[in-house]
Amino acid sequence: MQELEICELSGQEDILLSPYLPASFAFLTHVALCAPFLALDALGSVSPRVRSWRIAAGSGPPPSLRRWFACFLRVLYRYVTAVLPATALFHSLRSPALPQLAPSCWQLFVEVFACLLLFDTLFFIWHVSMHRVPWLYRNTHRLHHQHHVPFALAAQDSGSLELLSLLLLALSSTWVVGCHPLSEVFFHLINSWLAVEDHCGYELPWALHRQLPCLGGAAYHQAHHTLHSVNYAPYFIHWDVLFGTYRGPV
Repeated sequence: MQELEICELSGQEDILLSPYLPASFAFLTHVALCAPFLALDALGSVSPRVRSWRIAAGSGPPPSLRRWFACFLRVLYRYVTAVLPATALFHSLRSPALPQLAPSCWQLFVEVFACLLLFDTLFFIWHVSMHRVPWLYRNTHRLHHQHHVPFALAAQDSGSLELLSLLLLALSSTWVVGCHPLSEVFFHLINSWLAVEDHCGYELPWALHRQLPCLGGAAYHQAHHTLHSVNYAPYFIHWDVLFGTYRGPV
């Protein structure tokens, strides 16, 4: 019996330490988090209440199912051809091991919050650079800005170079903080959700930024896609306020 339990634990650990798990989990998580907004886009054609949640300023009708599917194929292609090989290589070089104990609730909170703050800072610097350096914008970021009015799935509709650079920023954040693996998982989940919510195109009554004024939210990020020269930070607003690039919802 004990040998059977040991074999089961060993099998579970092999799955958790698979070099292909991080990219697969990230892609499936992104798609799952986008699903409720696909439902909202479908309901928008028949529900005035859902249409009232759409961000104004000429946002137009919700994206069509064909546009969603085309975006899905582009994101899937870049995950298979760029993100999956890169994360597998990094995973094999890092040779991670699973600790015996889970982190305390306080440790989990501190590490996740520290990662979000650090990632927000690194992303702000990188995002400003991509906009201010013409070569970087043309070869890295312009593809993402094809969406003048973003929608949820478009949060990761970027070129391979940009996706890999953001992956590097996220992994660097967890490495600098020294995260427990469980804290790292929570950070990536929250990071994915905030990215999806920022691009969703809806000003929802229960949106996270309505509860936490330090967050920008979907209207804040849609202003960036409209004007390009404002609201560079992904989640928090303090860097844009400090550097004079903050702009309220357009």
